Amino acid sequence: MAGGDLETYVHKLYIVDLKQGTVKLKNKKCPRCGSIMGYHKKPVERWHCGKCGYTEFIAKPRVGKR
Repeated sequence: MAGGDLETYVHKLYIVDLKQGTVKLKNKKCPRCGSIMGYHKKPVERWHCGKCGYTEFIAKPRVGKR
């Protein structure tokens, strides 16, 4: 990445609050290896770590008859 591209990429990963002086991660961290996980909507909603392969599926509440 070139110098200007890195600055725009970092803003996609973090939420910066200048009033409080805090920096928060937008995505979750992997409980297995500690890297940043990716959020995927299709075909099933899930959080996935591309480094170690850990996946957390998001359970939706079922509506309707059993």
